[in-house]
Amino acid sequence: MDSRERYDDPEEALRAAFRGMRAGVWTSLPAIVQSYDPANGTVTVQPAIQGVQQAPDGSVSAIEYPLLPDVPVCFPRGGGCTLTFPIAEGDECIVIFSARAIDAWWQSGHVQAPTEPRMHDMADGFALVGPFSQAKMIGSVRTDAVQLRADDGLSYVELVPAAGQVNIVAPGGFNVVAPTIGLIAAESGASDVSMTGNFNLTGTLTANGKRIDDTHRHGGVQTGSSNSGTVV
Repeated sequence: MDSRERYDDPEEALRAAFRGMRAGVWTSLPAIVQSYDPANGTVTVQPAIQGVQQAPDGSVSAIEYPLLPDVPVCFPRGGGCTLTFPIAEGDECIVIFSARAIDAWWQSGHVQAPTEPRMHDMADGFALVGPFSQAKMIGSVRTDAVQLRADDGLSYVELVPAAGQVNIVAPGGFNVVAPTIGLIAAESGASDVSMTGNFNLTGTLTANGKRIDDTHRHGGVQTGSSNSGTVV
């Protein structure tokens, strides 16, 4: 009990009592990932804000809260699509706490009755990975574009709305797996493609209906110094 609750001042006693009640109402806390379980979509995290403990003699000390295990990870998701990304030990996150116990919902989904009467409890958190402390802040953040990027900024896909442009930078290579690949001009007419470097192709190469790969033949060929005819 807070000693102020013993004061001969009902208002101060109520303030102290309400303050004590609020101390047990968990809303959200920054935390640090200790481990990630991708199969179950959960993390174990260490709350990054310490608690304050008061000794019987009135002295106070900072203590670490216990690890929070099996915290569900929130990836951006909807409409049958999900954006996932790696989660590593040491990543920062924020854990938000449900107003009611999430056990039954977590196991079965849909609408469920709470299995426990607990409210705003540290056992009912969700982890949002991404908030940065100043110690983990990334650099070179563009203010005029949307980017999906590596923290070091060396690899990214970006959309620049003002220019109507999409840029891709991939020092390790860019791979596309698809049965067909189409390049469609923004307006009627042809699309121009520019490339610097070698072009290696396995398969058939056709231009204006003519095969121009290693199997094509020329007409009007004769021995001597004359040039061959057009592609057959």
